[in-house]
Amino acid sequence: MASFMLHHRHAPEECPSAYAVWKGFESPLRGHQATSTCRFGGHEIWWEVDAANETNALRLLPDYVGERSIAIRINREDIP
Repeated sequence: MASFMLHHRHAPEECPSAYAVWKGFESPLRGHQATSTCRFGGHEIWWEVDAANETNALRLLPDYVGERSIAIRINREDIP
């Protein structure tokens, strides 16, 4: 399993759609918190996920969100 940061960006007018598409979409991400700047005008959302590869990581998102997202491979580092 690899770790990914999913980064989604949308325009302010797309904000309602970016949230609405989750209704009825089955994903382990539903019902959990994500890091977001929408309330402050940034309209970006991040999720940290584990998946076999980038494609599988993006499949955790509804199509509307996933098509506007990138999966960035990450690892956790101890900072001295």
